[in-house]
Amino acid sequence: MKVVALISVALLLAAGRPAAALERPVVVELFTSQSCSSCPPAEALIGRLAHEGADVLPLAFHITYWNHLDWRDPYSLPVATERQADYAARLGSSNYTPQAVIDGRTAVVGSDEAGLRAAVAQARRAGMAVGVTLSRDGAGLAARVGAGSGTGRVLLIGFDPSHTSRVLRGENAGRTLEQANVVRSIRDLGAWSGAAMMFEAAAPAGETAALLLQATDGRILGAARLGERVASAAEMPQ
Repeated sequence: MKVVALISVALLLAAGRPAAALERPVVVELFTSQSCSSCPPAEALIGRLAHEGADVLPLAFHITYWNHLDWRDPYSLPVATERQADYAARLGSSNYTPQAVIDGRTAVVGSDEAGLRAAVAQARRAGMAVGVTLSRDGAGLAARVGAGSGTGRVLLIGFDPSHTSRVLRGENAGRTLEQANVVRSIRDLGAWSGAAMMFEAAAPAGETAALLLQATDGRILGAARLGERVASAAEMPQ
């Protein structure tokens, strides 16, 4: 991955529009596990949100701390557990499943549809955003971040749009789970200090990808989806 200095204003036309005029998806991060019997309703809600339109970006982060039971979640990631712990420290909450964090600002029980939708509506009313775009660049991806105020990190999230899993043991033994937007990788592309920037990166693990601009205090400042499926390393031309 490398960072490219931008010298063309046109290159960031979409990502550099005035903040108040930008529209971006509200990011809903669900912390979940196949080993948690309370999680399937939350995962079903994430699936509904994923099909309702482009104004919400739901992402399911499968944590590891339920793996000590009789079933190991095949999509669990240590970095997902770390991300939830970071939110707990910032927001004064505990680590539990299912938990949803909306735009890095508000935590609710992930299966509480009314509470989650209210938090999404509140985040949407905030209105301010930094423009970001994510597109193909040959075999890799180009991530563009517009200018704005503050500092933060640019995160590339690889995820699979859907999985159907048969759980054989543990709290969900015998259940077939339909899971949406399952996060497969999180990559920190680098720091953002308020200036317009472009990052070039290899395609992440996952069938598709999203880009998040996260402020130092945890708030999501910008978000974008990749419009196309990401080819895996095995599918790349040799």
